[in-house]
Amino acid sequence: MMNTSNRWIIAIAGILMQVALGAVYAWSVFRIPLTRTHGWTISQVTFAFELAILVLGFASFAGGLLMRGSGPRLIALLAAILYGGGTILAGLSHSLSMLYLTYGVIGGAGLGLGYIVPVATLIRWFPDKRGLITGLAVAGFGAGALVTAPIAESLISSLGVAATFKILGGIYLAVVLAGAFFMRNPPDGYNPPGFQPVAAKHSNESPQNFTLKQALESWQWYALWLTLFLNTVAGIAIISQAAPMAQEISHVTAATAAGLVGLISIANGAGRLLWAWFSDTIGRRPVFLVMFLLQAGLFVLLAHAHQFALFSLLAFFVLLCYGGGFGTMPAFAADYFGARQIGSIYGLMLTAWGAAAMTGPTLIARVREATGHYQGAMSIIAIAMLVSAVVPLVLRPPRIRDGSASSIRLAKGTHSQLSGKTT
Repeated sequence: MMNTSNRWIIAIAGILMQVALGAVYAWSVFRIPLTRTHGWTISQVTFAFELAILVLGFASFAGGLLMRGSGPRLIALLAAILYGGGTILAGLSHSLSMLYLTYGVIGGAGLGLGYIVPVATLIRWFPDKRGLITGLAVAGFGAGALVTAPIAESLISSLGVAATFKILGGIYLAVVLAGAFFMRNPPDGYNPPGFQPVAAKHSNESPQNFTLKQALESWQWYALWLTLFLNTVAGIAIISQAAPMAQEISHVTAATAAGLVGLISIANGAGRLLWAWFSDTIGRRPVFLVMFLLQAGLFVLLAHAHQFALFSLLAFFVLLCYGGGFGTMPAFAADYFGARQIGSIYGLMLTAWGAAAMTGPTLIARVREATGHYQGAMSIIAIAMLVSAVVPLVLRPPRIRDGSASSIRLAKGTHSQLSGKTT
């Protein structure tokens, strides 16, 4: 059995995988070169990114299902081939349909398969640090653009956009392949030395693990999906329009506004770790409640932030919350449904990410076109965040039926209504 210190090797490998996968957030670097090289419009080029995120959600679900039979290593190897190969083939694309197929569908499938592997695997290796470890894993994804963007910009300027896709695709393939060889599940019932599950300390019953079917029969799964969707819509709306929004509201130049992209990338990565780590202390439900209420106020202020420094600060906190949703939700789902089948249960939940990627950018763009300014869109999102706070307020742990209508057991021990943590 792998000891406690060696499990951190798996964690490091998983984080490095996520950094390579998170390079997808550097897509804006390719936007202008692709439009200039092929004459495509910005919206046509942007759709390749949106398609990749949409496919990511469904591929994560497929990966979670496949992991149950084949284990995480094989799925990670497949992810490396699809993601790296899709990016390489994108460099050979001379039509939009080929770009969508290679980067959007093939690359997006690799993204989804690769994303779910470290999340589902590390949750099982770290039952004692569930929020922290999922935060670390997905923080790597959030930080991927920081690493990739300057490299991609340098390569594009010297070699062109097609060669850059090929080189980066080869790097993604190598990094994800290397990480894949470290991916393995712990033995059944694994607990780190000295750790006892909280539910086992306070309940005479062992914690239960839901199957995917049982999870989908509970309203809590759909409530968690909705929570992730709503939180993602707000943040991805900012990601999609950060630079032009800053120019319009705070009246700065395009060059100055471009610096905001790097800043919010830092916030995206940091939020995944900080909020997830914080959720280990105060619980998952309070974290989402605070994030929704905080964002309601932030979006109201954003509409009137005419100073660029203030606008940047507010956007930074919005993206902290955006990242926090991805860092906290895997642990939230594992708290409610158990860790054994979390790959498929949370993998399907990630379809909320794809749905939000198609909703948030479209919402803010259309409201901007209809009103002629961003203030109306900011007000709509602020109201949506305020209403969204109701969801974590009504959430409570699911119950699993063991075969008789009168016999109902808590799936994960008893839970505090106020904290959302196992007690």
